[in-house]
Amino acid sequence: MTWKAFHNRGETLRAVIAASAVRRDGILPMDVDGVSEFFRDELDLLGALQLKWHTRLAGHIEAELAPQPMDLESGVTAGWARAQEELPGVRAIIDHYRDHPADDTMAQAVARFTSKEHHYLAAMAGMASVAREEGQAVGAKIESRARTTAVGIPALDKVEDAAPRGSIIDRLRAVVAA
Repeated sequence: MTWKAFHNRGETLRAVIAASAVRRDGILPMDVDGVSEFFRDELDLLGALQLKWHTRLAGHIEAELAPQPMDLESGVTAGWARAQEELPGVRAIIDHYRDHPADDTMAQAVARFTSKEHHYLAAMAGMASVAREEGQAVGAKIESRARTTAVGIPALDKVEDAAPRGSIIDRLRAVVAA
């Protein structure tokens, strides 16, 4: 792939992500300009979207765990929810083709991707090692919980001073008198 083709493919992928965010119907937007030129078929485009999703997911999980690394499961859940909030159209496409693959090859690819994502979620939550089978079930539970998690900016508690502060002159007089 040439440098120009690489960048054009990236631009097309961004257009696909934007179109999927608007449509949110879970169907691959094969009608976006450049898709047929830069992606071989639906599976190629779906694979690129899955890679984009995983990259964003990993980034959000790391961002959630960095300031508070002790509550791993909540951090992973919030990271998944933030990624879904940022890429809702991509997540809808992944979910649609997980439930309704176009063919057997796509079904196998999506099943493999889903299994790896669930293992990743469980491992990042500290609830299973990557190579263990229980990771898939634990990761699926984390994903299910994340789907119902609403993330936002944490509310700041307003702290009122017990005693109101006087003017600057009153405070200076108090310092001089002391």
